[in-house]
Amino acid sequence: MRYITVRKMVEDLKLEEINFPENDKKHITTTEINRPGIQIAGFFDYFAYERIQLIGKVEYKYMSTLTSEQRLERLDRLLSYDIPCIIVSRNLPIYDELLIAAEKYQRKILRSNRNTTKLVSKLVNYLETELAPTITMHGVLMDIYGVGVLITGKSGIGKSETGVELIKRGHLLVADDAVEVKKIGQEVLLGYAPEIIRHMMEVRGIGIIDIKSIYGVGAIKISTYIDLVIHLEEWEPDKNYDRLGLDEKYREILGMKISEVVLPIKPARNVALLIEVAARNYRQKEMGYHAAKEFDKRLTNHMMNNNG
Repeated sequence: MRYITVRKMVEDLKLEEINFPENDKKHITTTEINRPGIQIAGFFDYFAYERIQLIGKVEYKYMSTLTSEQRLERLDRLLSYDIPCIIVSRNLPIYDELLIAAEKYQRKILRSNRNTTKLVSKLVNYLETELAPTITMHGVLMDIYGVGVLITGKSGIGKSETGVELIKRGHLLVADDAVEVKKIGQEVLLGYAPEIIRHMMEVRGIGIIDIKSIYGVGAIKISTYIDLVIHLEEWEPDKNYDRLGLDEKYREILGMKISEVVLPIKPARNVALLIEVAARNYRQKEMGYHAAKEFDKRLTNHMMNNNG
């Protein structure tokens, strides 16, 4: 099960720490947030205690209607569960009873200056990214005309050399050799480079080069959504390659189907140029224009007219 620690979340989101329990490295394992208003009202039959507990203005105002003894009783029971932490929004003052219960059960109390709605959105987006299923793939990831293109192929086929040529043409490098891929929600794949090799490329015969230093910050990008996979393979004379593009191919990554183009390469083929064309063609399809289907339609109409 993937998780992050409360400590990492505090550092990444710059949350204010109200107390310092002995164990502030508790694990967060879910992207969902719980607002414990009904628990503060005394109902604990259904309590998602494994989630981050968020106290907003509504919960805070309700607690102000309770006596000190009632607040202590409700908060003591709330914090007796093994919750990851409590976050208070809007920089609201912290009730003494909350600090007493937190000290008793060694629970972490945090605070943010964001309003509750924005804080929930920030937390969910952060947790979905951090807890997303992740794999490492071999290839080169680039942003080409705004399309996230993952170039794959066996070692030595020329992926990195093609990447350098694409950078010279004004496109952006995201990752070379090792591409970290995260599934964000159920809709997108996010690709980025491991920090240790970020901005670096390996070119056989030359070695490791720093793209940021050689070509400038305008040649790199930290991450991109993966829209298209282009698989490079050596040309096989006896193999039947798709010449029209009517048959859609897909690569399954983390359970998602991503459009794939198999590109046979041989001497005299300008691979970088072909990848640019593939990226442009993908964008056209996304905008509703499919050149292969348009050609098929014209051909059908031509044949029908001639037969008529």
